[in-house]
Amino acid sequence: MHLYLLGYPLGHSLSPAIHNAAFREAGLDWRYELLPVPPEALPQAVERVRAADCLGGNVTIPHKEAIIPLLDALTPAAQAIGAVNTLFKRDGLLWGDNTDAEGFWLDVERVFGDLPAGEALLLGAGGAARAVAYALARRGWRVTVAARRLEQAEALCRSLVVSRQSSVISRQGSVVSGQPSVVSGQWSANSGQRSTVNGHPSPFALHPSPFPNPQSLVPNPQSLILIVNCTPVGMHPHTEASPWPAEIPFPAGARVYDLVYNPAETRLMQQARAAGLPAANGLGMLRAQAALAFRRWTADGGG
Repeated sequence: MHLYLLGYPLGHSLSPAIHNAAFREAGLDWRYELLPVPPEALPQAVERVRAADCLGGNVTIPHKEAIIPLLDALTPAAQAIGAVNTLFKRDGLLWGDNTDAEGFWLDVERVFGDLPAGEALLLGAGGAARAVAYALARRGWRVTVAARRLEQAEALCRSLVVSRQSSVISRQGSVVSGQPSVVSGQWSANSGQRSTVNGHPSPFALHPSPFPNPQSLVPNPQSLILIVNCTPVGMHPHTEASPWPAEIPFPAGARVYDLVYNPAETRLMQQARAAGLPAANGLGMLRAQAALAFRRWTADGGG
């Protein structure tokens, strides 16, 4: 039986080594393979996953959001996040799940310990950022999204409804609560001010390009606990690149988590450690989300 990783490009991926080792350990005659899929070929790739000799697989950049209309059903996590990283089959249906969110949080706890909910800054607003924002906001964190494309950050915050107690900012400046009702809110994209829901601050704020100084990101920069790079900037072969401009200082006391894991020490991690901050790459998250995906594939005999 086959499982595939759908993405483009895929030269950096360690997923086949991780999953094939797990299959051998479990005595399963399964094979996990890379399936490079340019955007225009995604529908055909999904049909390949639907074949009887395929159990499912994973989805990575740039398909985590684009694949959703091509699937039969979504788990609650994938639906709430608006991004899919795991494919599995149940009762003849092709499902999309998201194990990135839980995998991220499990590794953050492993690396940095039991962090109190506080201020977090996300760099990027793609599918990985959606999962990270979901993991943080549902645990009571206040999340600031800094993205190159403001409309993408707006879409993330508008669509990510994480619970009845949390809220997301809509493109029109309204705030959509976890309940169906819509209440008015105040929000300025340029200032990064947070909106309000019934007098309470939203967990999300947005910042447009160019990348701003951390002093403008949160009311008290020294309260920033976690900085997460959710972009591919710095990934092999572009190892000298960093999403954090060299001239901008890091807030003291922050932790830096880079979802990039190849190279093992990214330029962003080097910058953070030079500033005296703890830093980690995303390999632990990859392993944690892979273990969660493995459970999906093996539940009920894998199909």
